[in-house]
Amino acid sequence: MKIIVGLGNPDEKYKNTRHNTGFMVVDFLAEQKGLTWQLNKKFNAEITRLRQGFGGQASSQILLVKPKTYMNNSGQAVRAILDYYKLLPKKLGLFAQKNIDLSKLLTVIHDDVDFDLGVFKTQKNRSAGGHNGIKSIITHLKTQNFTRIRVGVANPLLREKISPEKFVLEKFSTEEKKKLEKLMPEIIENTVKK
Repeated sequence: MKIIVGLGNPDEKYKNTRHNTGFMVVDFLAEQKGLTWQLNKKFNAEITRLRQGFGGQASSQILLVKPKTYMNNSGQAVRAILDYYKLLPKKLGLFAQKNIDLSKLLTVIHDDVDFDLGVFKTQKNRSAGGHNGIKSIITHLKTQNFTRIRVGVANPLLREKISPEKFVLEKFSTEEKKKLEKLMPEIIENTVKK
């Protein structure tokens, strides 16, 4: 099993904001594959499943996830899912081990103000870099060793006028949204085939 988490905020007022880029990417993938989201109260997340065969091998399951916990508490939903599927190795059978390598199991897609819109970067085993959703996941999993797809949302002209906290809650313009949508197939291919 592989888990792909898109980060964002669940309320309608956050739809199409820069901070919801992770939601937008996994929504795009689900739409392309004809998948339907279902609310899972146990995980406090919307989930859908994708079965994918690689190179003639038997199909493997990919769980797509949109936490409903709001960005700053994303780690709660991610931890609940990993615990449920018994994917976190335990120390002495009780506590999750620290600094375990989840990079082949867990991919998190999120907005990043350090990259211009139209750019994305795949990284593993990196600090939160000021992103509160990532910080929450690292805290709850006790490791930063997972795969991240950092999707650029920066617009230098707009970003200089407002604080980063307000900037990420701004909606994409129509032109910006088209630019992001054009990039999504490449992000998806990079994410699903890793």
